[in-house]
Amino acid sequence: MLLQLVTSFIAASTFCILFNAPRRALLQCGLAGMVGWIVYLQLDRQWGMVTATFAATLIVGIISIFFARSFKLPVIIFSVGGIIPLVPGGLAYDAMRKFVENDYIEAVEIAVEALMLSGAIAAGLVLSEVLGQMFRRSGS
Repeated sequence: MLLQLVTSFIAASTFCILFNAPRRALLQCGLAGMVGWIVYLQLDRQWGMVTATFAATLIVGIISIFFARSFKLPVIIFSVGGIIPLVPGGLAYDAMRKFVENDYIEAVEIAVEALMLSGAIAAGLVLSEVLGQMFRRSGS
């Protein structure tokens, strides 16, 4: 588990380098990705992949809003880096490989799973932004 946490931190941080995030935000980007991955790992066994991905993305979005306010940077810097460990790139690759191998039934099953995970990521980010807007309005 420790190796997965370190790897998720590195993946999120290095993606932020590619994303041209400011150097002062790299640590926080890595932390957002690592926390999201921790939440995913803990919930995956109990709730399933899609629900765990949604919950982890929601947490990443909330953390991103907190970091954005604290460091006076755009939320997208932290949220994009934070969701990188959760993106189902491997599943999408497997689905395309199955299509090429003419195993269409398996390909569609894997592709649907990848689409559901992608939808969970999108919904989690949207919900975290809505909650952030509600919090800002109620605090004003």
